[in-house]
Amino acid sequence: MTVRRGRDVPLLVARARDGDARAVARLITLVESGDELLPQVAAALAPYTGRAQVIGLTGAPGVGKSTTTNELVRSLRAEGRRVGVLAVDPSSPFTGGAILGDRVRMQEHATDPGVFIRSMSSRGHLGGLAAATPQAVRVLEGAGCDVVLVETVGVGQAEVEVASLADTTLVLLAPGMGDAIQAVKAGILEIADVFVINKADRDGADATVRDIQGMIALGERGPGQWRPQVVRAVAARPEGIDDILGAVERHRAWLVEHDELRRRREARAAAEVEAIALGVLRARIGSLHAGTGLATLAAKVADGSLDPYAAAGDLLAELDQRAAG
Repeated sequence: MTVRRGRDVPLLVARARDGDARAVARLITLVESGDELLPQVAAALAPYTGRAQVIGLTGAPGVGKSTTTNELVRSLRAEGRRVGVLAVDPSSPFTGGAILGDRVRMQEHATDPGVFIRSMSSRGHLGGLAAATPQAVRVLEGAGCDVVLVETVGVGQAEVEVASLADTTLVLLAPGMGDAIQAVKAGILEIADVFVINKADRDGADATVRDIQGMIALGERGPGQWRPQVVRAVAARPEGIDDILGAVERHRAWLVEHDELRRRREARAAAEVEAIALGVLRARIGSLHAGTGLATLAAKVADGSLDPYAAAGDLLAELDQRAAG
């Protein structure tokens, strides 16, 4: 059988390793679409993954995530590092489409062969990321990126999925956007490795810094545990970008010293494996739904002749029978 050039996985990976942006884009498209070639893509990339530094940027809409990301790219490139950017934009709940404006904001890097920028639609996936983001990170790692920046959609207090993907998570805040403590309580406070108070030239910046430092001080930490750092920045000028990168590097050194980097990456891999397995299981359940198995069980649960736990047990038993057959 003849393999179309655009679907020749070994060729695509080889070209991506050579810095071909079109090949990288094609691989990420295969990831986003859940293409049948995805297992081949993952297998071909595996020997080249696990080396990039993954930095997550999250925060509420309007705090300057894209501007900060743009300036981080500029500084990292000045150090000679290859950079990949995955910018996740919210999708319409009606059409499923997205504007994907973050890539437009970073157009100045479009012609730099050492930078790859990809906007991704969340496609209704909760948590601030797109479902395909973890595998897209692997593509950029495999393509030789030294640093991968993952910018989430504008998030609230519960969208903390980026922490499970990143080595270091930056939580961006800005003065004048409401109560800083309200903005970071619960999950968001707990995922931050570095707090960035952006737009720090505004009135209220000192108060925001004090509020965050006060919240950090209330947290219980054992000896040697990481204490989140608070950094001021005005990314639009740009100011404070080197301070952000300095805090990131201090956190990375701590991760390595305490073997936390290995633990985080193993936890990330476990989450990926689990997500893929659950996806396969959902597909198998969907195949039952197309027949009569799931529909019959659902009807029995609806009329009260069977409870949902027993029905789930029967469904799993049917899946096991199909697998054994």
